[in-house]
Amino acid sequence: MEKKWSIRLIRFAAIFGIIGTFLGSKMSGSMDYSLRPIHAHILLVGWLSVFAWGIFYRVYTVKYKKLVPIHAITGMLGALGLTFGMWMYNLNPFNLNETFVMILFIVGGTLLLLAFALFVVITFLTEDTKYIK
Repeated sequence: MEKKWSIRLIRFAAIFGIIGTFLGSKMSGSMDYSLRPIHAHILLVGWLSVFAWGIFYRVYTVKYKKLVPIHAITGMLGALGLTFGMWMYNLNPFNLNETFVMILFIVGGTLLLLAFALFVVITFLTEDTKYIK
């Protein structure tokens, strides 16, 4: 179970990595750094955190397998929701209702917070492997 979700998380992170570096390149080229917070969250949450979770699942075996997809899905939805919500909150390019945009931002952040809390629990529910001494 962990190995299947590991590659999914790593692929998801890779997509965020290319988006984040493209955004950074665009900001640098245009000398407009107004999207810095969004760029930073895309790379830190979408690339770094999700990638780290993918590597964790590649290395360790989790005792309660049903927690793995719950964590992975919550983490991916949270990373996507937070960064998309942040972009919408700052720019609102589609002129959506401000309350809807704020809720999108909050829901994404809350899902991400839940994913991190679940990950803390999962780290204590690993099988004893050669990596853990």
